[in-house]
Amino acid sequence: MHRNQLWVYDLAMKRAIESQHAPKPVGPYSQAVEAGNFVFVSGQLGMDPKTGALAEGVEAQADLALRNISAILEAGGFEMKDIVKVTIFLRDMKDFPRVNEVYARHFSEPYPARACVEVSGLPKDALVEIECIAAIE
Repeated sequence: MHRNQLWVYDLAMKRAIESQHAPKPVGPYSQAVEAGNFVFVSGQLGMDPKTGALAEGVEAQADLALRNISAILEAGGFEMKDIVKVTIFLRDMKDFPRVNEVYARHFSEPYPARACVEVSGLPKDALVEIECIAAIE
């Protein structure tokens, strides 16, 4: 089989995942997309899904972002334990220890692979944004 044919097949197997318990996308993207055995969750802010307001402080935003991720995964039939890779975007790397404490409450061993980067800005002037990839057997 030609490599491009396999790719087209894989694309035909993708589906969007949406949860009413997480903020609605503010642009042309899905909360998450399932493709094969993987789920790619779009970056989540610490935003209240009902009001659209950001939580106060980096710890509260990180916690709410992770709860939003959990709601999206649950809507697709996945769990936090299925996450294999997390990327955290911080406006200030000095917040890393506090975000790390919150993060540790949401995961258990074996922990997902993770990257954390400082960025110059985030949507809605958020302090943290978290995206992830989950996989099932």
